[in-house]
Amino acid sequence: MILPKTPSFRLDGKRAIVTGAGRGIGLAAAKALADAGAEVTLVARTSAEIDAAAAEIGQGSGGVTLDVLDLDNVRQFFDDRPAFHILVNNAGTNRPMPMWEVDEADFDAVYDLNVKSAFFVAQACARRMISEGASGSLIHMSSQMGHVGGPNRSLYCGSKWAMEGMNKAFALDLASHGIRSNTISPTFIETPLTAPFFENKTFKSDVLKKIKLGRLGQVEDVMGAVVFLASDASALMTGTSMIIDGGWTAE
Repeated sequence: MILPKTPSFRLDGKRAIVTGAGRGIGLAAAKALADAGAEVTLVARTSAEIDAAAAEIGQGSGGVTLDVLDLDNVRQFFDDRPAFHILVNNAGTNRPMPMWEVDEADFDAVYDLNVKSAFFVAQACARRMISEGASGSLIHMSSQMGHVGGPNRSLYCGSKWAMEGMNKAFALDLASHGIRSNTISPTFIETPLTAPFFENKTFKSDVLKKIKLGRLGQVEDVMGAVVFLASDASALMTGTSMIIDGGWTAE
């Protein structure tokens, strides 16, 4: 009897890049990829934060100060480097408020980072991969709010639904080049970005009622999914989403 061989979750010899990697989910993703053997480039706007994170992770990882809203610099960044095999497209923001309070500046702030920047980061990364004939995996950090709606989340939901749609189209465009594209869609994860929300006890209680497993997410809950989607273990997955929501969207 010839038994099948379990696909490897290792990423030795792979070059990875994580945007918004200075803290929270981005930092956790970078650590997970490095632990699996990848050489990771951490990208963020704050140099001190990103340099400290890269030094702590080690294993050949390095930090780069880059504002992903500056699309000319984004294109130059990818043009100046060998192709990456793994992208974690993580930089994002949120401005929760009722839809009637949203002004144009709020709209632009959320969509410019969560949609426009995410699109062109993925494009620049994919173009470089295609030019070098490098296969790999694009991983976009979406949200459960890209699959449902939520009060005071019109901007965020819209941006993440857009990401989910872009991801599916990316997967179709890139499949013939051996490049996969998927999203990870977490529930509320305790990070510096979400911490102020949970100071409101009513809000926190309402969130916990929706998360059927009865707890807020931790960055560790996302790390395994990042490695899985980056590795050969997910070789047949593209154009889909891994929803890590404790049962929120099951209802």
